[in-house]
Amino acid sequence: MYSFCNIVLQTNQIYENSETMAGHSKFKNIMHRKGAQDKKRAKVFGRLIKELTVAARSSTDPDSNPRLRTALAAARAANMPKDNIERVLKRAEGGECESYDEIRYEGYGPGGTALIVDAMTDNRNRTASEVRAAFNKFGGSLGETGSVSFMFDKVGQIAYAGDVADADTMFEAVLEAGADNVETDDNGHEITCAPEQFNNVREELESRFGAPEESGLTWKPQNLITVDEAQASTLLKLLDALDDNDDVQNVSSNFDISDDIIAKLT
Repeated sequence: MYSFCNIVLQTNQIYENSETMAGHSKFKNIMHRKGAQDKKRAKVFGRLIKELTVAARSSTDPDSNPRLRTALAAARAANMPKDNIERVLKRAEGGECESYDEIRYEGYGPGGTALIVDAMTDNRNRTASEVRAAFNKFGGSLGETGSVSFMFDKVGQIAYAGDVADADTMFEAVLEAGADNVETDDNGHEITCAPEQFNNVREELESRFGAPEESGLTWKPQNLITVDEAQASTLLKLLDALDDNDDVQNVSSNFDISDDIIAKLT
């Protein structure tokens, strides 16, 4: 199964390889990659700054503010410069933070897939219009609040590469840390826990295995929906359109796309 992030990363890599084969000079190809990476990095930082801004509203003390603790960990994992982080916290302390509303959109995509779109915005009308337009353009439809979220569980999720520990060692560590579950396969270890336990579990595992590859609170689908090639093609366009929206923070879905279809589409 491919998650949203995996698909985007793999597609970008194949596009870069194709450009090299198409005869672009080495310099141009390097500059293209750098430009794409810089753009992606700026987008990630922008989303993290919004999360830090909202999280710091109630308190700038991470010990008493679990959400800020999570946001700080995500910012550091993304190698956000310390100055950027401190600037947000200073503005929060001075009551100068931008005001963002948190909105969740729920709807259906191609093939009956369910999507949850979490957004932060300073203009609700603009964001609602743009998200609705993306769904309509690529074969989806927005629903009411609660129309698809019952198909997901809100969990803390932590991912480690397979070579940090064998399955038994990771299982014991996860049990001791207080997590709910760990799934180990060729792609690595995926740990899930209750949202309120997320920071403690992440910090416990990090002290033992180092920083995880990915971590955060997410909507985990209870079941997956397999989509065919045509549905997958349109679904990926919808996900790309949502990812390009600066107000969108996260997109969760329950799709399952086979390796063969991914290979054809890319």
